Amino acid sequence: MTGLDVAFILIGIVALASALLVVTSRNLVHAALWLVVTLGGLAGEYLLLTAEFLAWVQVLIYVGAVVVLLLFGLMLTRAPIGYSSDLTGGNRWAATAVALATAATLVTVLVDAFRSAYIDLDGRTGGTATGMGEALFRNWVLPFEVLSVLLLAALVGAIVLSRTEIGERRTEEG
Repeated sequence: MTGLDVAFILIGIVALASALLVVTSRNLVHAALWLVVTLGGLAGEYLLLTAEFLAWVQVLIYVGAVVVLLLFGLMLTRAPIGYSSDLTGGNRWAATAVALATAATLVTVLVDAFRSAYIDLDGRTGGTATGMGEALFRNWVLPFEVLSVLLLAALVGAIVLSRTEIGERRTEEG
């Protein structure tokens, strides 16, 4: 086992632990900060795999844009950031069972769908801008565009929700 392998495992453990903290944290801002740690850990894993382009994309797009968009949406909508007993239901076990069933179904569908899919990442194209561009624009254009539209819709929705509250306050004051 080399030092690179040890670093890969340690960064993976940190990323996995912070990912668990993202979904178990009761404070949304803390969850977003744990998400930054998770995404940063993934960028570190990409660096260890000598995929520098992917590491920078991870940092710039996901850490720099998606998390900022998430925090921006939270602040605009004035959502409850901490624990709220009004929003907590008593169906934790049912929700856990549904979440596990959904995750199992998703993993099964993805494994079945991509069982025969093959993207050549043999060192010549893996992690380089050329290889990732070819893979992205040949195989992943539709999911990439759907995700960008989804993020745009989330941002517009947050702005609309926050502007509606401001309009109602002005009407009540005037």
